[in-house]
Amino acid sequence: MTGLKPSFISKKRAKPIILTLFLIIFILSATGCAGVDTSGSPMFELGDQVVNGSDPQTVSGGLQLLLLLTVLSLAPALLVVITAFTRIVIVLSFVRNALAVPQVPPNQVLVGLSLFLTLYVMAPTWSRINEEALQPYLNGEISQQEAYEVGIVPVREFLFKQTRERDLALFMHLSNLPRPETRADIPNYVLIPAFIISELKTAFQMGIVIFVPFLIIDMVVASALMSMGMMMLPPSLISLPFKLLLFVMVDGWHLIVRSLVMSFGGG
Repeated sequence: MTGLKPSFISKKRAKPIILTLFLIIFILSATGCAGVDTSGSPMFELGDQVVNGSDPQTVSGGLQLLLLLTVLSLAPALLVVITAFTRIVIVLSFVRNALAVPQVPPNQVLVGLSLFLTLYVMAPTWSRINEEALQPYLNGEISQQEAYEVGIVPVREFLFKQTRERDLALFMHLSNLPRPETRADIPNYVLIPAFIISELKTAFQMGIVIFVPFLIIDMVVASALMSMGMMMLPPSLISLPFKLLLFVMVDGWHLIVRSLVMSFGGG
């Protein structure tokens, strides 16, 4: 992974990047809160207290808190569908199955590695969101709407870069939308599912390539056992040490991680 520049990691970017993402998602979701019409319900009860519902700040603050809790509950799903996590975790699962050791590494290790690789791949995108949208918003330099318009740009650029035009065309057709003139004409509800199925296809393509050398080892071992008349001996029992030896000799984890990072344009 010599192609990645160490400039991605600095003291300024050493803050928890995932928290930055969650804060941006909250900003995006809370964009329309201030415009809620509360004139129809001037008073309401909250426990033993009576709150004046005609106060826009009171109602807006309560709605923002409700939206924050909702977004935090959806944060794991958002982390999976709009980041590099889907491709990474599927490819690593293919590696484990190709080696015929479905419990090694354990699920906790596999998911943990996938999360940190996702943070690594997404670091440039989230750094742009933090510098261009979140920090100016927290400093009061821009409004929520402006933070949304600025912060969504790096995310959409990442999604477009990893999404196939064929998949975009599919969801544009299913949505009965006219042919877009520019990328700005493609809404997020079309872009995100197109990105997901593109990631699934890419992950399965990488998984097939990973399976091929181990499949060859299985075939060679099975043929050797049949030629010796050892029909009752499971070929997988004999081929497992050879597959593990091959994976260790070629430094398999290094190659897999390098290929994953470079597949996102990091090389």
